[in-house]
Amino acid sequence: MQRACVFKLQYLYYPNYDRSMIVKNESDRALLQRIAHQAMIDRGLLPDFSPQALAELNEIQQLATKPEGSARDLRHLLWCSIDNDDSRDLDQLTVAERMPSGDVKILVAVADVDALVKKDAPLDAHARQNTTSVYTVAKTFPMLPEKLSTDLTSLKDAEERSAVVVGMIIAQDGSISKADVFLALVRNQAKLAYDSVAAWLTNTGPMPARIGAVPGLAENLRLQDRVAQQMRMRRHECGALTLETIEARPVFDDSQLKEVRAETKNRAKEMIEDFMIAANVATARFLASQGFPSLRRIVRIPKRWDRIVDIASEHRVALPKEPDSKALEQFLIEARRSDPLHFPDLSLSIIKLMGPGEYTVELPENHSSGHFGLAERDYTHSTAPNRRYPDLITQRLLKAAIVGQPCPYGNETLAGLAAQCTQKEDAARKVERQVRKSAAAMLLRSRLGERFEGIITGAASKGTWVRLLQPLIEGRVIGGFERLDVGQRVWVELVHTDIERGFIDFKKVSG
Repeated sequence: MQRACVFKLQYLYYPNYDRSMIVKNESDRALLQRIAHQAMIDRGLLPDFSPQALAELNEIQQLATKPEGSARDLRHLLWCSIDNDDSRDLDQLTVAERMPSGDVKILVAVADVDALVKKDAPLDAHARQNTTSVYTVAKTFPMLPEKLSTDLTSLKDAEERSAVVVGMIIAQDGSISKADVFLALVRNQAKLAYDSVAAWLTNTGPMPARIGAVPGLAENLRLQDRVAQQMRMRRHECGALTLETIEARPVFDDSQLKEVRAETKNRAKEMIEDFMIAANVATARFLASQGFPSLRRIVRIPKRWDRIVDIASEHRVALPKEPDSKALEQFLIEARRSDPLHFPDLSLSIIKLMGPGEYTVELPENHSSGHFGLAERDYTHSTAPNRRYPDLITQRLLKAAIVGQPCPYGNETLAGLAAQCTQKEDAARKVERQVRKSAAAMLLRSRLGERFEGIITGAASKGTWVRLLQPLIEGRVIGGFERLDVGQRVWVELVHTDIERGFIDFKKVSG
């Protein structure tokens, strides 16, 4: 899935930051790597694997992944992966099958990471401590060693792997009429990239060579794309929010940071996103049907709905006083239609006001609050076990349910893991943001005194933040911030940068 670096910067100071680690004439990349390593430590995350974990890795790195005895042999299907150009930790494959009824079966295969990463072993202990891979602009700190995440447990091109498969029958209106979860042996027929697949699907680029090399794959991908669009339309009719943020990827030249390049969603990214959302919904419902608890991903009703109402009013739209996802979605659709250029800025404001997601445990007899942004009550994380610990937990629950074994986790243990995953995910975001701030300070170090147009992305007692429209960088407003609120457009002047601390300070000025 997409993991581009987003310049959403907040003003954080690391009191334990060791300035002595800064080396004169050090390259930008090396400096950012050092900052990242220290930030991991300061946030209670492990930047390196323990000797015990590495010893365990040495023992298993020659083992082949073998499916369970009840696994189906689906190696013949036209499985393919679609991810970023440089992705090697491939967690999922997809394929479509036409049904005699006219419906379409979508199959999502998820890498069987649990087959090699055993519960409570040293590698699992490291993953449980960090709970996620941390993607900084200069270095990735993987949740699992690359020998696993990019090789033995990755659904690599032309390799046979065991997987947990979610099979969903999609009706012609985009709804899921039936779903099942089972074990299978799969084979990736083609490793594809988002951008080239999207260009081909939208007739703005040629067919990627890997698609043409596999007979029938082109037709299958066209079918997947059509079904994904039906599913997306159905979700939004039910109140899922249309949001589109601007993302940026730092660009290095010989270890020196040169620029950030904007990235946007495309047809292929949306297709995979739609399938993963559906698979996560089906997974949560499957566990409930088997009487198993589940680790749910929820986004509660927005606490700052009043400010969302105010923003809609500024666009001459009246939203209900009480949170209503369908009404908000209609506002977003119209805003995107009337002003597509500035819609990403509006989306960012809504995302900030909705608040972050969290993990919680749902027992079979209870009901969670669901995911407000997706308009789904049943939602878990299950499709990225190589890089998210909640997905690995869910995979263990699924495998136990499939083969009729007892639940591998007690309810209290799951509740503790849910809290741990929420806390560490927040810590990981702050590490990524800290390094992005330092990278942004590098890019702006020679532009003191320049004025920029931006949008307010945070306004609270701890500070006010602005994101520039160009370049895509965020910093703190330290002057003239009174009465500013999220979503407002302002002009600011750059007054200070500090690469070591990641400080970027602006003052509000007239346009």
